[in-house]
Amino acid sequence: MRRLGVGLGILLFLLAVLTAPLLLTDWGTPSAGTPLPGVTAAPAEPDATAAPLTRTTPYRAVWVSYLEWQQVDFSSAETFSREIGTMLDNIAGVGATVVLAQVRPFGDALYPSEYFPFSHICTGVQGQDPGFDPLALLVEAAHARGLELEAWVNPYRIQAGGVPALCDASPAVEHPDWVKTTDTGVYLDPSNAQVRQYIADGVEELCQNYDLDGIHFDDYFYPTTSATFDAAEYTASGTPLSLEDWRRHNVNLLMAFCHRVTQQYGVRLGVAPLADPDQCYSGQYSDAALWLAQGGYLDYLMPQFYWGLDYTQNGDTAHSLTALARRWAELPRAEGVALYGGLGAYRIGEGDGSTGDSGEWLSGHALADQLDALEELGITGAGLYRYGSLWANTDWPDLARAERDALAQRWGVTSSPGY
Repeated sequence: MRRLGVGLGILLFLLAVLTAPLLLTDWGTPSAGTPLPGVTAAPAEPDATAAPLTRTTPYRAVWVSYLEWQQVDFSSAETFSREIGTMLDNIAGVGATVVLAQVRPFGDALYPSEYFPFSHICTGVQGQDPGFDPLALLVEAAHARGLELEAWVNPYRIQAGGVPALCDASPAVEHPDWVKTTDTGVYLDPSNAQVRQYIADGVEELCQNYDLDGIHFDDYFYPTTSATFDAAEYTASGTPLSLEDWRRHNVNLLMAFCHRVTQQYGVRLGVAPLADPDQCYSGQYSDAALWLAQGGYLDYLMPQFYWGLDYTQNGDTAHSLTALARRWAELPRAEGVALYGGLGAYRIGEGDGSTGDSGEWLSGHALADQLDALEELGITGAGLYRYGSLWANTDWPDLARAERDALAQRWGVTSSPGY
């Protein structure tokens, strides 16, 4: 083998090579490659040394999903601004401080993007420009009311139940080798390094172009436990890991990659995983307990505690909010990583299917009581899923108002606004 000298020129060359952009192989070993535009360095490991992002205001969030956007008029910037103004006034008026606005529900965007087509939510047709930038108006309107705004992104989902109809600019159409199909829909392949790069590029685009307070991922990670979903990729990877550990590693790589991006912009990254840590770990291959315990993956975790305090299923209380929240609260937590609780406002009046006493969801103060229970466990931040259940609840309007009033009082507001 020809030996190289160690002159200054060679040292500089080696330094350049070591710091060149890297792509990760399918199981995490760095290898030289040409990255896609945007983010240019995928970390092999989470950066646990990054300074944690701190906050001085309480974390009180409301999710605004694509289901709400379907009821909003996108026909012009003026009508959109008027309707979101009402929504944001309602959210601020109840004492909330954060809006979790879903801006990328199906591999498409509620904003002009170099990576994703415009969402069908805007015009009814995926890829059709509504003629204005909904996200820019959202950010401006939220900040004008003293609200923080996080861009809620579904990282992998492209289509569910055949919806939406995909345009030519959909990543599933442009890159068919990036996607996997299950009986529930179409998803980007978590094992594909180019997919991780693509998702991180999209996160950086949001951080670059908008004055966001956060990026928020929901609980859609691996869509199936079937071994056939990515059997070919698993075999080709040559990994010594089990299939389950390999899948978790793929998701971990994405989280570390995206967190490195958001840290560069001073934007927090949060995830709302499933409420049961075992289901996260084995059902969707999201090792959320690891993300909570080790810095470098996210800034906050907000499990979806969408059951009542006394939820019972045939005598089993393991999935009650109380039991699940206690499990998370007792897990190790890295400095600077916050733990919040997601609450199921959509259960108001409808209940949670408990086989025990179901009166909690008819009380008019279920959510406020749940906030008290979380605080007793040291969980002081929360999110409410979702806006429509509290402010556009046509099935239980009086009960929804009572819940809003109880929340407002709990958060130091005398009465809640809104229809």
